Amino acid sequence: MPQRTTSSATPTGPTGSASTRSERGASPGLRRYLATAFLARLADEGMSVAVLLLTLQRTAGAAQGAFILTAWMAPHVIAAPLVGAMASRLRRPRLFYFGTLGGFAAAVGAMAVLVGRAPTPVTLIVALLGGACGPVVSGGLSSLIAALLPDGAPRNRAYALDAAIYNAASVAGPAAVSVLAATVAPGPAVGLLAGAAACAAALAATLPFGSALPSTTSGLAHRGTMRADVAAGLAAVRRIRELRAITAGTCLAFVGLGGLTTTTVLLGDHRGDPGSGGVLMTAFACGALAGALVLATWRPTLPEPHLAAAALFGTGFALAGAALVPSLTACAALFAVAGLCDGPLLTATLRIRAAHAPPAARAQVFTLGAGLKITAAACGAALAGLVAALPPPVLLLCIATLQLCAGLLYVGLRRRTGGGITGLRTGTEQGEHHPATRQPSPHPRLEAGPAPQRRSGDRR
Repeated sequence: MPQRTTSSATPTGPTGSASTRSERGASPGLRRYLATAFLARLADEGMSVAVLLLTLQRTAGAAQGAFILTAWMAPHVIAAPLVGAMASRLRRPRLFYFGTLGGFAAAVGAMAVLVGRAPTPVTLIVALLGGACGPVVSGGLSSLIAALLPDGAPRNRAYALDAAIYNAASVAGPAAVSVLAATVAPGPAVGLLAGAAACAAALAATLPFGSALPSTTSGLAHRGTMRADVAAGLAAVRRIRELRAITAGTCLAFVGLGGLTTTTVLLGDHRGDPGSGGVLMTAFACGALAGALVLATWRPTLPEPHLAAAALFGTGFALAGAALVPSLTACAALFAVAGLCDGPLLTATLRIRAAHAPPAARAQVFTLGAGLKITAAACGAALAGLVAALPPPVLLLCIATLQLCAGLLYVGLRRRTGGGITGLRTGTEQGEHHPATRQPSPHPRLEAGPAPQRRSGDRR
């Protein structure tokens, strides 16, 4: 596939083009970003296990831990648009990311002191505050890649590495907490997570945001009100067909995946091996990590939309097979295959968001998409608890069916031609590519310049 080139309008000088300078500084900035993202997500992923272990130790029950985790996840979908709008309004976002990650670290550390000791309402309030910082960890950090790397192969590889970081943290976070809680105590395990989040905040303050391409920040020059920025992110997800399709498809998939942990525990017990649930989830997580790493080192020719659809269908078929086989070994292998398919889905999702989100609303799109997925997963976990009396293989088949339905929903929404914009590209993705390499737009008015004012009934 030919590489797209930027136009000669990009300023050059004795030291080379802006793109070349950005590429030279990309590697150290990317390494620092990946370290920041890994530490922050390590703390986030480890919290679910750490809070439950700490609650069990101090209260001899898990009820308070379940309430705390609910309070930790609940703010995501509400705070995500606001956090994204705040991030997009800042020309120099170091202070914002340092402050939010620092607040996240403080809330994690406070859990080590408050759980089982302070009044429950106080603990829940702190959990709500910490959860309000969660959209920065889950989606806001990923939106920074477009400001750190130029468009093209370097940025695509960075999104694959970012997806691998997600999956690595999902394995390492609970594992580190479990080991430390077993050898020392749950309290120090929570303290370890707080330290990781604090290190992430410190690293975020050193990220080279100034190396962003001019096009990635040009949209900030025309900032409106906070309300308008929030509305812009919501409108982008609703009106741009690719964003609407990937958001709807992944949210439906996460309703199923949210109940996967509960289902695997029940499945292991159903088959006479209560401890095998952890083995199955580890196989799934390791498979997802491997899938993301494969995309980081080997770029397939499959376009991102096709990759996302294949990942959803592959995950569904693999989980369906795992529900039907009686052997634990075969079941674990199929869980690893399901994870191998699921890993590229996150990479494709990140690339689709970056390619189709307007630069001025990119942070909102990333945080909103992540917040909706986390909320969908929480709903899935609740549904799994409500129907836990069903045979576990049936539950796993239901989860597999949701993955297949998510794939069909994604494909169906992408094929619809009415009611949405297929893509809205601005900055370097609209008008700054060389004419010979520029793709024709299905909406000429978006390419030709400002469109006339729409009538109230004109829905595109």
